[in-house]
Amino acid sequence: MISLKNSPITAAACNIAVIGLGYVGLPLAVEFGKKRAVLGFDINAKRIAELQAGHDHTLETEPAELQAASQLRFSTELDDLRACNCFIVTVPTPIDEHKRPDLTPLLRASETVGKVLKPGDIVIY
Repeated sequence: MISLKNSPITAAACNIAVIGLGYVGLPLAVEFGKKRAVLGFDINAKRIAELQAGHDHTLETEPAELQAASQLRFSTELDDLRACNCFIVTVPTPIDEHKRPDLTPLLRASETVGKVLKPGDIVIY
Protein backbone atom coordinates (compact mmCIF):
# COMPACT_ATOMS: atom_id res chain seq x y z
CA MET A 1 0.00 0.00 0.00
CA ILE A 2 1.26 3.44 -0.88
CA SER A 3 1.17 6.01 1.88
CA LEU A 4 1.32 9.75 1.36
CA LYS A 5 1.88 10.30 5.10
CA ASN A 6 5.38 11.76 4.67
CA SER A 7 4.68 13.45 1.35
CA PRO A 8 3.77 17.10 0.88
CA ILE A 9 1.16 15.88 -1.64
CA THR A 10 -2.24 14.91 -0.25
CA ALA A 11 -4.37 12.30 -2.00
CA ALA A 12 -6.85 15.01 -2.98
CA ALA A 13 -4.09 17.19 -4.44
CA CYS A 14 -2.45 14.36 -6.38
CA ASN A 15 -2.58 15.26 -10.09
CA ILE A 16 -2.11 11.88 -11.75
CA ALA A 17 -0.44 11.08 -15.05
CA VAL A 18 -0.31 7.53 -16.39
CA ILE A 19 2.70 7.21 -18.70
CA GLY A 20 2.24 4.52 -21.35
CA LEU A 21 -1.23 3.54 -22.52
CA GLY A 22 -0.84 -0.14 -23.30
CA TYR A 23 -2.47 -3.16 -21.70
CA VAL A 24 -1.57 -1.99 -18.17
CA GLY A 25 -1.67 1.79 -18.44
CA LEU A 26 -4.89 2.30 -20.37
CA PRO A 27 -7.19 0.28 -18.07
CA LEU A 28 -5.56 1.96 -15.06
CA ALA A 29 -6.05 5.44 -16.53
CA VAL A 30 -9.65 4.60 -17.43
CA GLU A 31 -10.46 3.51 -13.88
CA PHE A 32 -8.89 6.65 -12.41
CA GLY A 33 -10.71 8.74 -15.02
CA LYS A 34 -14.07 7.48 -13.79
CA LYS A 35 -13.47 9.11 -10.39
CA ARG A 36 -10.91 11.89 -10.80
CA ALA A 37 -8.95 13.94 -13.32
CA VAL A 38 -6.09 11.99 -14.86
CA LEU A 39 -3.78 12.50 -17.81
CA GLY A 40 -3.09 9.52 -20.05
CA PHE A 41 0.27 10.13 -21.73
CA ASP A 42 1.83 8.22 -24.60
CA ILE A 43 4.52 9.06 -27.17
CA ASN A 44 2.51 7.46 -29.98
CA ALA A 45 0.37 10.21 -31.55
CA LYS A 46 -1.72 7.67 -33.51
CA ARG A 47 -2.53 5.88 -30.26
CA ILE A 48 -3.62 9.13 -28.62
CA ALA A 49 -5.77 10.06 -31.63
CA GLU A 50 -7.58 6.71 -31.60
CA LEU A 51 -8.21 6.95 -27.86
CA GLN A 52 -9.49 10.52 -28.19
CA ALA A 53 -11.87 9.18 -30.85
CA GLY A 54 -13.13 6.59 -28.34
CA HIS A 55 -11.45 3.52 -29.85
CA ASP A 56 -8.88 1.08 -28.50
CA HIS A 57 -7.43 -1.23 -31.15
CA THR A 58 -5.87 -3.43 -28.44
CA LEU A 59 -9.36 -4.17 -27.07
CA GLU A 60 -8.14 -3.64 -23.51
CA THR A 61 -11.10 -1.33 -22.96
CA GLU A 62 -14.52 -1.13 -24.56
CA PRO A 63 -15.77 2.14 -26.07
CA ALA A 64 -18.31 2.41 -23.23
CA GLU A 65 -15.47 2.19 -20.69
CA LEU A 66 -13.56 4.98 -22.43
CA GLN A 67 -16.69 7.11 -22.46
CA ALA A 68 -17.35 6.42 -18.77
CA ALA A 69 -13.89 7.80 -17.93
CA SER A 70 -15.15 11.35 -18.31
CA GLN A 71 -12.24 12.89 -16.37
CA LEU A 72 -9.54 11.21 -18.47
CA ARG A 73 -7.73 13.24 -21.09
CA PHE A 74 -5.00 12.06 -23.45
CA SER A 75 -1.82 13.75 -24.63
CA THR A 76 1.58 13.34 -26.24
CA GLU A 77 2.67 16.81 -25.09
CA LEU A 78 5.39 17.12 -22.47
CA ASP A 79 3.94 20.44 -21.31
CA ASP A 80 0.73 18.67 -20.25
CA LEU A 81 2.77 16.58 -17.80
CA ARG A 82 4.01 19.72 -16.01
CA ALA A 83 0.71 20.11 -14.13
CA CYS A 84 1.02 16.59 -12.71
CA ASN A 85 2.71 15.63 -9.47
CA CYS A 86 2.04 11.89 -9.35
CA PHE A 87 3.43 9.85 -12.24
CA ILE A 88 2.59 6.19 -12.80
CA VAL A 89 4.95 4.67 -15.38
CA THR A 90 3.45 1.68 -17.22
CA VAL A 91 5.65 1.17 -20.26
CA PRO A 92 6.64 -2.22 -21.71
CA THR A 93 9.86 -4.07 -20.94
CA PRO A 94 9.97 -6.62 -23.77
CA ILE A 95 12.46 -9.47 -23.59
CA ASP A 96 14.87 -10.62 -26.29
CA GLU A 97 15.59 -14.17 -27.46
CA HIS A 98 17.84 -14.65 -24.41
CA LYS A 99 15.05 -13.50 -22.06
CA ARG A 100 16.86 -10.27 -21.22
CA PRO A 101 14.57 -7.28 -20.77
CA ASP A 102 14.89 -4.30 -23.06
CA LEU A 103 14.80 -1.38 -20.64
CA THR A 104 14.85 1.28 -23.37
CA PRO A 105 11.14 2.21 -23.01
CA LEU A 106 11.54 2.42 -19.23
CA LEU A 107 14.65 4.60 -19.50
CA ARG A 108 12.98 6.92 -22.04
CA ALA A 109 9.86 7.24 -19.91
CA SER A 110 12.03 8.00 -16.88
CA GLU A 111 13.86 10.70 -18.84
CA THR A 112 10.52 12.19 -19.89
CA VAL A 113 9.26 12.30 -16.31
CA GLY A 114 12.61 13.71 -15.19
CA LYS A 115 12.11 16.71 -17.48
CA VAL A 116 8.99 17.78 -15.57
CA LEU A 117 9.72 16.39 -12.09
CA LYS A 118 9.52 18.84 -9.21
CA PRO A 119 10.59 18.45 -5.56
CA GLY A 120 7.99 16.40 -3.69
CA ASP A 121 6.55 14.73 -6.79
CA ILE A 122 5.81 11.01 -6.69
CA VAL A 123 6.90 8.49 -9.34
CA ILE A 124 5.51 4.95 -9.30
CA TYR A 125 6.92 2.15 -11.46
